[in-house]
Amino acid sequence: MTINVSRRGFMIGSAAGTAALLVGVNAKGVLAAGSSVAAATDLNPFVKIDADGTVTVIIKHFEMGQGTTTGLTTLVAEELDADWATVQTAFAPADNERYANLFFHAQGTGGSTSIANSFMQYREAGAAARDLLVRAAAQNWGVDASSITVENGMLKSGGNSGHFGEFVAIAATLEAVEKPTVKTPDQFKLIGSDKLHRKDNTDKTNGTAIFAMDVNLPGMIYAAIMRSPKFGGTVTSFDDTASKDVAGFIAAQILPNKAGVVAFGKNTWAAFQARDALSVEWDFSQAETRSTDAMIADHKALLDAPQFDANHEVPLASVEPLLANAAKTIDAEFTFPFLAHAPLEPENCIIEPTENGVRLHDGCQFPTLTRPMVAAALGLEPSQVEIRTLYAGGSFGRRANGASDYNVEAAMAFAVSGRKVPVKLVWSREDDIRGGYYRPMAVHRAKIGLDSDGKIIGWDHRMAVKSIMKGGPMEGMVQDGIDPTSVEGVTESLYTIPNHGIGLSDFQTPTPILWWRSVGHTHTAYAMETLMDMVATENGQDPIALRLAMLDAAQPNQAR
Repeated sequence: MTINVSRRGFMIGSAAGTAALLVGVNAKGVLAAGSSVAAATDLNPFVKIDADGTVTVIIKHFEMGQGTTTGLTTLVAEELDADWATVQTAFAPADNERYANLFFHAQGTGGSTSIANSFMQYREAGAAARDLLVRAAAQNWGVDASSITVENGMLKSGGNSGHFGEFVAIAATLEAVEKPTVKTPDQFKLIGSDKLHRKDNTDKTNGTAIFAMDVNLPGMIYAAIMRSPKFGGTVTSFDDTASKDVAGFIAAQILPNKAGVVAFGKNTWAAFQARDALSVEWDFSQAETRSTDAMIADHKALLDAPQFDANHEVPLASVEPLLANAAKTIDAEFTFPFLAHAPLEPENCIIEPTENGVRLHDGCQFPTLTRPMVAAALGLEPSQVEIRTLYAGGSFGRRANGASDYNVEAAMAFAVSGRKVPVKLVWSREDDIRGGYYRPMAVHRAKIGLDSDGKIIGWDHRMAVKSIMKGGPMEGMVQDGIDPTSVEGVTESLYTIPNHGIGLSDFQTPTPILWWRSVGHTHTAYAMETLMDMVATENGQDPIALRLAMLDAAQPNQAR
């Protein structure tokens, strides 16, 4: 089918192109050669300086409210000695070679790594730009570079002075030093300062900041999807007779993977109303049909005979006789439900046709994962998928999805629309809560043995939880069948626990799950700390004193 509608809306403006100096750092954080803008595409650019002196910092990590744009900009501005008030930011395009997270070796944001992986990379980029400008000014003025000072975007030497933009043309012809000199901490003026205003605050306060939900392209149509009421269900047929009575309804189509029916409308309301009016027949033969109580019961059944010993040094079998001979024991069981991320901005994504392929507008957290997934859904090469990263209204892990689920949905909707006009897929809040990719359900069961003095002599800790990493792009991190995100916080406890046996079983369900902020710790921390309190209560101890007594100063993670 092909959808033709009148052109409507307006294009969100992009920054006008100007002559500029780009300075890049390669994937290892070592500076590449300085060059003019024409050759900058062969570099890894992080700093742009326009002829009017405006500094633009290219942000390789997405901004979901955590302050990445301000943090990375601070690093560059510090080393560049730029005027903070005139420094601006722009999100990097999808380019794994240039903008990879140095910890992940992929372009993506997560694990609280944005500043840690970029700290020296961005500082060196700023320092390199400063060095180029100083040498350019020295050449222009006929003075020694050592006589030049830089402060608040101005270069000075004797009676000479000028802003960054005055020396861009010359600086662009110079070769950047391989390893620029960066400041020592005692020289910092911006890093660590509590006087800086966040770079995104003004736009987010006055409403000019652009999120994907704000994008409105000429000719754009809207899409809403009727998904299976049971996870794993597929469409067998649908009837859109009632949808045709909705003003603004355009058409409805089954998605290529049969996971749902997409309704197209001339606006979001029309798409939602038409979607809700659809009558759909489903095949639930491969779907999750168990109730919550039934799934909890199945989790508990897995605890009776764990599939994996997560602590190889202390098999569960070795703990059993210790517990049998304990003076007293503590038994506890914890049940954790599925939890939705519920970011302030529900999932949404725009796909528009370009001469070479498509352009995706999204608060994109992992371009390296999203780009090939969208390309595959459309039968394109990843190079044919351009990603325009925008501000994201929260994530908490939801947008860091190896399946790039809502992006792929948008691509499939675009495909069945005829690929002629931009398509904006929007999830409602109800879609977001019902749509899966939850923090996984988990059940913990623990039995702790104490001697006659109340000291722990054995700890049997069992968990049943669906693996987040198995079957996904990060499955390589699974070792001996154990997903580290399932057991973190128990296997790497802050406390020195004698004879700590840990059992793990993988729960199986079609319900899609994903990491929540802090991942496994969302359930393991509660279980572990509650158990510590139970031990203290049993012994009549102060809970803090118990914890301090179980810390080992020789262990780095405990000494802190």
